[in-house]
Amino acid sequence: MAARSIASLTVSFGLVAIPVKLYSATEAKGGISFNFLHKDCGSRVKQQYFCARENIPISREDMVKGYEFAKDQYVMFTPEELKALEEAGTHSADITEFVPISAIDPVYFDKAYYLAPDKGGAKPYALLAKALRESERCAIGHWAARGKSYIVMIRPVEDGLVMQQLLYASEVRAISEIDIPRTDVKPAELKLAQQLIDAQSSNTFDPSEYKDDVAERVEAAVQKKVEGQEITLAEEPEGGAQIIDLMEALRASLEKKGTAAPARKAAAGTKAARKPARQVQALDAEAEQAEPAKRKSTRKK
Repeated sequence: MAARSIASLTVSFGLVAIPVKLYSATEAKGGISFNFLHKDCGSRVKQQYFCARENIPISREDMVKGYEFAKDQYVMFTPEELKALEEAGTHSADITEFVPISAIDPVYFDKAYYLAPDKGGAKPYALLAKALRESERCAIGHWAARGKSYIVMIRPVEDGLVMQQLLYASEVRAISEIDIPRTDVKPAELKLAQQLIDAQSSNTFDPSEYKDDVAERVEAAVQKKVEGQEITLAEEPEGGAQIIDLMEALRASLEKKGTAAPARKAAAGTKAARKPARQVQALDAEAEQAEPAKRKSTRKK
C-alpha cells in the first residue's frame, strides 16, 4: 500500500521555496496492548476522577487544567487561555542555517518525517538534496505544528530528504551529570578490544536482522489464550560464570566460536578482518613481558 502524506508544506531557504509533502517515517507497530478488567467477571473497568478535597467523583465537564507553582497551590487556565498561548501553525519549514551533519549529536533526534516533492517542486527538491549530500551538511530551521514550535533538521538520504524534529537543549541532559569515574586503560587491553571490534564489524547496518523477541512472545502467548490453550512458563536460565578480569573477558570473547555479529550482507569484496588465536596469545605474551619492565621502571623512580 502506498504511503499517504499527512501534510503539505514549503521548505524555504533564501528566496528558494520548495513545495513538499510530509510523510511519517515511522509507524507504531500494531503491538499488544492490555486493558484492565474486573478479576471476578472479566468486564472492562472505567477510570474515575475524584476531588482530593471533597472526595466526590468529578466529570470531565467540571475539570480545568492548572499549573502547580508551589506545593498544593495552582493557577487555573481555561481552554481558551491555553489555546491563545499555542504557536500558530505554519505551512513552512524555514531554514536558518546549514551545519555539518556530524555536528549534531543523535541524542537530539526526535520524530522523523520523509519529504517528497509536491507539484512544481521536483527540480528545487533535487537541487537541495544533492547540494546537502555533496557538502555533507544538513539544514536547520523552524516548523510550527499542532500548537508547538519545533527545531527541525533536514538531512539528505540516498533517495531523498528526511525532516527530523530535534529536541531543545533544555530537554537533553548533559552527560556531565552522570558520575563516570576516570579509569586508565592498558595498551594491551585496548589492542584486544580493537581486535574484538574488528572481528565483529560490518560495513552496513541492516535493521531487519534484529527482531523484537518480546513482542513476538507476547503475541504468541495471546494467540494461545485465544485458542484456549494453557500457557507454559519457561524457567529462567541459570546465569553463567561471571568473568571479572577485563583481559580474560576480552580474550574469551575473541576465542569464543560464533562471536560474529548477526549475518549481514557485507559490501562486495570486503570481509571483516579476523585475528587468529595465536596472535591473541602473542599479544598476551607481549603484555606479560611489558609488565615486569614497567614495574622495574617504577622502582627506579
